[in-house]
Parts: sequence; structure tokens; C-alpha cells
Amino acid sequence: MSHVRWIPGAAAAILALLALAGRAESADPERPLPPERSAYAALLPAYRPPAPAEHPADNALTPERRALGKLLFFDPRISGNGRIACATCHVPSHGWSEPRPLAVGAAGHALPRRTQTVLNTAWASALFWDGRAETLEQQALGPIEAPGEMNMPIGRLEATVNAIPGYRALFRRAYGADSITAGTVARAIAQFERTVVSGPAPFDRWVAGDERAVSAEAKRGFVLFNGKARCAQCHAGWRFTDDSFHDIGVPVRDAARADSGRGALVPGVEALAFAFKTPTLRQVAERAPYLHDGSAATLAAVIDLYDRGGDARRPSLSPEIRPLGLTAAEKRALVAFLRTLSSRDTVVAPTHFPR
Repeated sequence: MSHVRWIPGAAAAILALLALAGRAESADPERPLPPERSAYAALLPAYRPPAPAEHPADNALTPERRALGKLLFFDPRISGNGRIACATCHVPSHGWSEPRPLAVGAAGHALPRRTQTVLNTAWASALFWDGRAETLEQQALGPIEAPGEMNMPIGRLEATVNAIPGYRALFRRAYGADSITAGTVARAIAQFERTVVSGPAPFDRWVAGDERAVSAEAKRGFVLFNGKARCAQCHAGWRFTDDSFHDIGVPVRDAARADSGRGALVPGVEALAFAFKTPTLRQVAERAPYLHDGSAATLAAVIDLYDRGGDARRPSLSPEIRPLGLTAAEKRALVAFLRTLSSRDTVVAPTHFPR
């Protein structure tokens, strides 16, 4: 069943937002008006940063483990051809995704889906577009050993890393292991990924009380995001995701290779056919193109898709997807709001790797 997360205690605020939106539209539908803080104040607490993420009992965070995981994340030697790393597709400067519509594997062939971001996955559940991994440790090894992706068989991965004395010393300090296993490689990478967390964005400063941190148009976009545009039905909370799966009406581009997303793993559940993971919206302005198949080039194109109520009519289409009737000014306000979710994060990639 399609899952929708409701923000507790927000019913009255939503009604106020809808009433405010109606008044603004009746006055001048093409002019984005700044709403009064009272109209959205009740919603802001739901978007405050969460408590620190928990770590597995057998993989507690230490500086040594994070540093080791970072080296492995950027090291191309853990791929079959020795030329691509995790960071080849998960590019820090591109919101930990990449500018291509579809990921490209070690053999140079395009993969069926777009690269997801690893940003803020410390709090995530059911990873990948189809949710096939339950933990970051499981997720880390998947692309490494997949023939179409990094194409590094587990046995060869272990032999390669064990053959590097510098890595053996680092693993010994981090995990007390004289022999490096694929499982320990995954644990180290997962620890680094848990520390890939977005910093304070203009939106966060606004939530904290700085009214000048975002524009009036962006505030109007926030009202729409939680009201008429219905975005917050799925993009909820600080990470702007419900960690669930929905069919949002993206058409199948190739009938011969139709991607049913979560439905392939959970057959027989109609709502999950063609359902894909709700992506986080943090750093979303830096992560174009969009959707699981990279078919939307801009944020405006994504908003147009939702405004149309999706482009594919099928039984699995989420009941939350319906025509919205957004005006041009409202669409611009939504984009202005989404741009406030980007923080200026600096990640320095390693320049030297263990020998």
C-alpha cells in the first residue's frame, strides 16, 4: 500500500495555508505574496534537524573508520577496471549525485536508473530506488560487485585491498583486523557515508527565526509546498522524504525493458508497481536532472509533471498524484523555495591513497 506520512499537529496549519493561498489567488494569481509567519509557524518544527543518527552496534563511528571509508569511497582501485570509484557517480559538488541522466558503469554502458544521492542517508531506510538494501553496509557492496556497475567480484576486491600494505595498516587501526574482508570494506564505506550530512541552508536559518534568510517568494513557495502543491505529503521532515515508494506517473520509455521499481521486489502489490523511492530534496537544486530515469531536466519540469497529475495513467498511480492547477507564479515560488534547501558544503577529496 502506498504510504503517506502526515506531520503531527499540522491539520490546523494546513487549513490556514489553504485559506491563505485562496485569498492570495483571488487578489492576484500571478503575484507571489509573502505569507504571514502565523500561517506556517506550526509547520516549521517538523523541518528542524533531527537527533544524530544511530550507528550499528558492530560499527560504531570513530575518526579512523570515517577516514578509511573516505579513502575507499574515492579510490578507483576498488572497481574492476581500476578507473571508477564510488565518487565517480556520487560527486560531492553535484549534491552527491551526477549530472548525467543515467549512471554509467565500468564498461561504459548507461544503466537503467539515475544515480541517487548518498546525502543524509544516515537516517534513511530501504536504500536504492527500489529499496533492496536495508542498511548502508548492504548498500555499499551492491554497486561494487554488480557487473554492470563497478564490476569488482568480492574475491578480487578482497585480494586487491589486502595486497596494499597501507590499507592493511589502516584497517588494523580502524577495525583491529589483520585480514581485510569485503564486509569490513562495506562497514568502512558505510561509516563515511553516514557522515555525508548537509550543512545549514538558508531554509534552516529561516526555520531558526531569521526572516531575512529566504525571500518572500520562497516563503510563498513553502506555503504552497505544504498546501496546494501537496509536496509535503511525501517530501516531509528535515530530509524532505518519507522514505517510502510511490508511482508518480513517470511513463515507461522502453516497453521491452520496463522498470517496475519496488514492484519487482514485492510482486502482487498493485500500489508498488512502478513505485520508486521518494528522494530527499536537500541540495536538490544541484542534482539535475531528476526522477529515477533522469527524464526531467529541471526542477520546473518536475513541478510541471506533478501539476499535470503525472503522465502515465495506471492502477498503481499514487492517489496523491492528481492535477494541481498551479499558476506560473506559484511554480516559480516552489522553485525559489527548493533552492533554499542548498547548503554550501565543502568536501576535500583525497589526493593520495594507500600504497
